[in-house]
Amino acid sequence: MPKITIKNLNNQEVDLYDPNKSVLQHLGEAYIDWMQACGGKGRCTTCAMVVHNGTQYLNALTAAEEKFKNLGRLNSNQRLACQCVASGDIVISTPEKYQLPHVNYSDN
Repeated sequence: MPKITIKNLNNQEVDLYDPNKSVLQHLGEAYIDWMQACGGKGRCTTCAMVVHNGTQYLNALTAAEEKFKNLGRLNSNQRLACQCVASGDIVISTPEKYQLPHVNYSDN
């Protein structure tokens, strides 16, 4: 089964059991707190994730992601967790800008 590995959460792993769900949905169902000011609707960039490995397993950029990249609000190695659907193993981390104060992030 494919999985998400979150580097700066001590390499915590989340199984990708449903190919139709977004990365953000998988994280939420695994009880992992991930910033999402707009509720996962692609209207902000707070659910941004840095993609370290597995880009080839992510769907193409959505219109929302293209818009935020063009505005300079998403770096080339970032995607919106609410817009991404993964079909294979990916390794991600939370950008420092969007880390939650109650979560203990690791240096990985």
